[in-house]
Amino acid sequence: MTEPTANAAPETAAPKTRIDPRLLEILVCPLTKTTLEYDAQAQELISRAAKLAYPIRDGIPIMLPEEARSIEPE
Repeated sequence: MTEPTANAAPETAAPKTRIDPRLLEILVCPLTKTTLEYDAQAQELISRAAKLAYPIRDGIPIMLPEEARSIEPE
């Protein structure tokens, strides 16, 4: 049995879930009806047209504008 090393990162972050690519093909922004970009690191679906980031919680996209985070244009 191996012991943890002092340099090991603590396991505090929840594991990232992947979104089914078929789901991404059919989901659109509820406000603009445009396609969404998947940000796996942030666990969000990005609508560039609406300048919103919809959260993904427990693998489920929350497609409510009032739950979305406003994003700055790049």
